[in-house]
Amino acid sequence: RASAAFGCEIAYHTRSPKDVPHARHDTLEGLAGWADILTVIVPGGPATEKIVNAGVMNALGPEGMLINVGRGSVVDEDALVSALADGRLGSAGLDVFADEPRVPEALKSMENVVLLPHAGSATVETRAAMGDLTVNNLIAFEREGRALTPVPECRDL
Repeated sequence: RASAAFGCEIAYHTRSPKDVPHARHDTLEGLAGWADILTVIVPGGPATEKIVNAGVMNALGPEGMLINVGRGSVVDEDALVSALADGRLGSAGLDVFADEPRVPEALKSMENVVLLPHAGSATVETRAAMGDLTVNNLIAFEREGRALTPVPECRDL
């Protein structure tokens, strides 16, 4: 949508290539070096903990903006505060935090930071769809022994 509506050039980084019309970068640091705005939308967990580290923020640079709407654990918050304070990172927009609901005090007073509660899914339509999906997963599990949308991180539970 950003590409079509605003003419933004889009690129991405994932473990494996996707069938999308956008350039893929092999590393997150490489993507950050290319980007003006790095939007982080990844799940939490051991594989993604603090993947947005000082190196990624330095690559994004003093004019770069980091937006995290995924999970708070994926950003090294100490490195973030340092990079913002030192001017190595231009700005940040955050609606998730490593120790929610607690927001690091240092971020609250920074003029180059926008903080929001994690409310991206708080629309009537999205919440209804989430409820429907939960019910459909329960029905599928009861009928077929497996969920429609299993959570890989929970497979051993």
